[in-house]
Amino acid sequence: MPFTISKPMRFGDCDLTGIAYHPAYLSMLVDVNEAMFASFGITWQEIMFERKLGLPTVTMNLHFVKPAVYGDVLDFAVHVRAIGRSSLDLETEVRVRGDIIWTVRQRIVLTSTEDHKSRAWPDDIRAGLSRYLEPKDEA
Repeated sequence: MPFTISKPMRFGDCDLTGIAYHPAYLSMLVDVNEAMFASFGITWQEIMFERKLGLPTVTMNLHFVKPAVYGDVLDFAVHVRAIGRSSLDLETEVRVRGDIIWTVRQRIVLTSTEDHKSRAWPDDIRAGLSRYLEPKDEA
């Protein structure tokens, strides 16, 4: 089951014609990912400032299908595809009125903010992420 959340396309997220400015999508994606962690009780503030861990994105593949416009409500569905020792593979679909407007696949790696080396997911975070882990298709 994916994590879902909706976000409005605000005026400041658009160009002068009212069409979404694509870098704004990335900012929205960060907010969505942060909300997913908060949904299982772990804030990014806790991860970064108390646990001294970071969540850098190491790969990202975006596919834009059609633009959103000012006033649209974007419906995000974040699918956890895999949880590795320190990696997290996410696939996010973004829809407006049921139509996919863009998708993104990304890999996030948990790192120490002190030495910037990867760290294994703590058990509580792994358990929270596992809520959204989708079974692999049987071939």
